[in-house]
Amino acid sequence: MNKRTQISLVISSAMLAFGAAQVQAAELEVTVTNATKGIYFTPILAAAHDSSLFMFRTGETASSEVESMAEGGDISGLSGVIANAGGVVVENPAAGILNPGVATTFDISTGDLEYLSLGAMLLPTNDGFVGLDSWKIPTQAGTYKATLNGYDAGTEANDELAGSMPNPPFITFGAGGTGVETAVSNAKVHIHPGNIGDGDAAGGISDLDSSSHRWLNPVATITIVVK
Repeated sequence: MNKRTQISLVISSAMLAFGAAQVQAAELEVTVTNATKGIYFTPILAAAHDSSLFMFRTGETASSEVESMAEGGDISGLSGVIANAGGVVVENPAAGILNPGVATTFDISTGDLEYLSLGAMLLPTNDGFVGLDSWKIPTQAGTYKATLNGYDAGTEANDELAGSMPNPPFITFGAGGTGVETAVSNAKVHIHPGNIGDGDAAGGISDLDSSSHRWLNPVATITIVVK
């Protein structure tokens, strides 16, 4: 075998190996960490999809399914829409609430789908959610990290009153607040400004505790291992 043939074989083998790595890159290991001090994530929905789908878009009106997720933590409608359109979904990988400072890890087989999205309600908020919108899945194997922001669905006024949001037993609410907002100030999906809260458990403007329920973006970190 001459040197030219040997070189050609080496190049061909390398290209085949690279091609195999590209195919195997459809297997993802995803770790989501709640990076907040006192905010909880409701059951998470993760989805792989093509470019014709998206979970949410900033600057656009939230779908009724995103509204259900952002106001009540219900991911069933959003999951159904994505699955029926050919997406791959992973529901509730944390098996319930993801507490502050806690991480959850799950696998997702994306096939030939090119994008990854994720969402979960932020508690306590009126219509806040943590989100990842149409992240392009790399074709090269490796570990990729990003931070995730909290978004406002724009579907409910941020009055921060206990009667306007879910009241799980692990969150202590105040009472008698007059309300931070009385009307929706931005009816499109946008970056959430965070809770305001106050220090008055029996009055004030908010039923949230400013010492534990205030937060700034980002609210989560995500690590994606492309295999």
